[in-house]
Parts: sequence; structure tokens; C-alpha cells
Amino acid sequence: MTSTYAVLSEGLEKRFGEVRALRGLDLAVAEGTVCGVLGPNGAGKTTAIRLLTTLLRPDAGSARVAGHDLVREAAAVRSRIGVTGQDTSIDGDLTGRQNLLLFGRLHRVRGPAGRTTELLDRFGLAEAADRPASTYSGGMRRRLDLAASLIRRPEVLFLDEPTTGLDPASRNLIWNAVRDLTAEGTTVLLTTQYLEEADQLADDIALVDRGRVAHTGSPAQLKALVGAHAEVVVPDAGALTKAAAVLDRLTGAQPSFDHARNAVGAVAKDPTLTLPLLVRTLDSAGVPLLDVSLRPPTLDDVFLRLTDTTTTTGEKERAA
Repeated sequence: MTSTYAVLSEGLEKRFGEVRALRGLDLAVAEGTVCGVLGPNGAGKTTAIRLLTTLLRPDAGSARVAGHDLVREAAAVRSRIGVTGQDTSIDGDLTGRQNLLLFGRLHRVRGPAGRTTELLDRFGLAEAADRPASTYSGGMRRRLDLAASLIRRPEVLFLDEPTTGLDPASRNLIWNAVRDLTAEGTTVLLTTQYLEEADQLADDIALVDRGRVAHTGSPAQLKALVGAHAEVVVPDAGALTKAAAVLDRLTGAQPSFDHARNAVGAVAKDPTLTLPLLVRTLDSAGVPLLDVSLRPPTLDDVFLRLTDTTTTTGEKERAA
């Protein structure tokens, strides 16, 4: 293993009874980058985070985080990471300032008062610093939670769905904070339900599917694995079947229908499909057209094409 990776795992496995939550997770996160971990519910994302932050012990495999062995040097790992989970760690009876001071003392931060003031300013909480956290909005509590995870300047920051349920303004503030952190050299491992968030922030993405990393690469590299999204809008429902047959033949993918708009679309398996070819083929097939489009793939398209979204209920409950 090499020190250029802030997080490096090989063959991590974890079982919960009969459920195999992780089935040999291989993950490499370069120092000073953002790695987005994506996958369907039950794929093993949260289990992976819990292992890499020492909250769970792997059944097999190995990992190093911030240069330290996950099992043999768990205390050293914990001293070098920050974690913001799906559930906030904030005490509602304390003020925002008191919460950060408490975390600073727990982590033996030198000069906790100064660091607290710095973080309150950074996350737009200075005016509410001396109010009980129970009076904060959901977005403010998430920002305070993130500030708490940064109280000791971690080398690696784990963010497990940090912006779920936040309004756009609060989400953008956290996005900017993540960008600032990586510019300062912090490594961020991010799980998110928002594919736009991964597209905006991640240098690399790991698509986790059924307990393994199925695909890795930058957002652009993963999009290159998936063809463009073709959509055809016709004047009446009767033409949808003809249009779908053309898309099926040209894209090699199962078309999806939007009956309210008399539209049918499909993600092309062939990345060389062009709009002129699509229009000519539809015209030759006698399909009446209102609109035809061929747009570049999004991470949503990548997600749907490259992951298995049929994970069983039992797996979802344990392996999320």
C-alpha cells in the first residue's frame, strides 16, 4: 500500500447474520481529493463508512486510513479523521458555541475557543452561536454538525449524506466548505443521494453495488461508459410504439415512456449514436415527430445503467 492514498481498502468483507453487506470492497482515495461513493439503497455504502471510521470491525480484508491500519491502529485512525453521519451528534440543550467547545475539549484541541469562533464564522452560524441548538433549523444543525467534525482539522473527513433534506442555500454552503477543505489538503469521502452533488464535488466516484466497488473513475470517465440519452416526442400515443421500436434497435436499451408528453426515451449503449442518424432512422420508419433530442449522459444515467437497483429488502435493511 502506498502513502499517496488517504484511504485504501482491499477485500473488505462484513456480514450481518446471513446478509453479506460487503463482499470484498476495494477502494482507493487519493490524498486531498473528494471521492463520491454512490450506489443503490442496500449496496453497502453506510456499512463501508462505518468500517472505515472504526465503528465496525471487518470480517475479512484490510484497510489503511490516513496511513494507519484500520484494525491494528484503530485509535490512530480515529485521531486523524472527522465524521459527519446521517444522524446529528449535536446536543440541543447546548448553544452552538458550547457544542463546539465541548467537541474541542473532548478532542484536546489547543485553543478551542479560537477554533470554535473560526468555525462558527465559516459556516454562517456566528449570529446564532449563543442560542440553544434546539432552536436551529435543520440546515443550521447540519452545518453545526459538520463544524464539529472539523474541530481538530482532520486529515480525512467522512461525510455520510451530509445535505439530505437541506434547502439549496444550505446545500451550497456545505458544498463550498467541502471545496475549501480539499483546497487546504483535506481528503473527503462522501456518500450522497444527490447525483448532482457528486458531479459537482467529486474528483473520483466509486459506484458500489451489492457490497463491491463495481466501477470507479472521474464523473467524465463514468459518463463516457454510458451513451447519450435519446428522447422522441410524437404527436399522438399511437406513434409511441413505432418510436420505441426505433430506439430499441438503435440504442440496445429498454425504452421508457412518458405518456403524459407522448414521449419515449432510452440511454444508448453505443456512444457513437448521433442525432442525424436518429432522425433519419425515425423518418425512414415513418414516425411522425414533434421533437427529437440526444443529450449527453448524466450521473443519473450512469447510476441506472451501471448499478443493480433490485437489492432485496433484507439487504437494504442491513447494508445501506
